Amino acid sequence: MINRATLDFLRELRKHNTREWFAEHKKDYEMARKEFSKLIDVSADELNLTDVIESKKIFRINRDVRFSKDKSPYKNNLSGFFTRATAARRGGYFLSVEPEGKTIVGGGFYAPEKEDLLRIRKEFEMDTTEIEKITADKNFVNHFGKMRGEFLKSAPRDFDKEHPNIKWINMKQLYAFREFTDDEVIAESFPKEVIRTFLAIRPFFDYMSDVLTTDLNGESIL
Repeated sequence: MINRATLDFLRELRKHNTREWFAEHKKDYEMARKEFSKLIDVSADELNLTDVIESKKIFRINRDVRFSKDKSPYKNNLSGFFTRATAARRGGYFLSVEPEGKTIVGGGFYAPEKEDLLRIRKEFEMDTTEIEKITADKNFVNHFGKMRGEFLKSAPRDFDKEHPNIKWINMKQLYAFREFTDDEVIAESFPKEVIRTFLAIRPFFDYMSDVLTTDLNGESIL
C-alpha cells in the first residue's frame, strides 16, 4: 500500500526542503498522500472492528515555523491520528511514515489535559501494579519495548519525591511506538502489522479509560 516511490519522495524532500522544489514535485506529493490516505482509511476500517473510532486525521505536511529556528517549510513524514469515540474511550492511535527506518506506529497520551494528568498521577500514587503488568506483558514488550514520555526533573507539586512509584508519577506523557524499517513499510504485510501494533496498545488504552472515567474510589464520573 506504501510503495518505494513514496519513501523516495520523502527522502528527496528532506534534501530539498524548499517551496520551489516542492512546487516542482507537487504531483509526486499528491501520489504519496493518496497512498497514505488509503492506509489511513483501511486502518480506520480495521480498527472499527474491535474499537470505535470517532475520527481520523491526516496532518498537514506544512510545518509551523513561527516559533522555530528551523525554517524548513515542510515535514519529512506523512502522519495521521485516530481518535477513539466518546469520553469512555481514551487514548489515540498514531501513524507516521518516514524513510530511513523512522516510520513509527503506536499511540498514547502525548499532551494530556492537566486534569487527566493529575488523575493518572493520583492513580500511580495509590498503585502501579496494573501499569507495570501491562508494560511488562510479552506482547507489549515485543511491539514497543517500553513506555515512553517526558519526565519531570522533580516530583510534581503535592507529591512525595521519595514515593516508591515516583518514576511513574513524574511522567508528563505516556505513549509507546514501534519502529519499522523501509523494507517493512513497503511490504504487502505492512497494513496488517499496523493493526497488530495498534491492538497491542489496547490494554494500556483500556486501563487508562478505566482510570480517567472514575474517581479514586472507582466510581464512574461520566
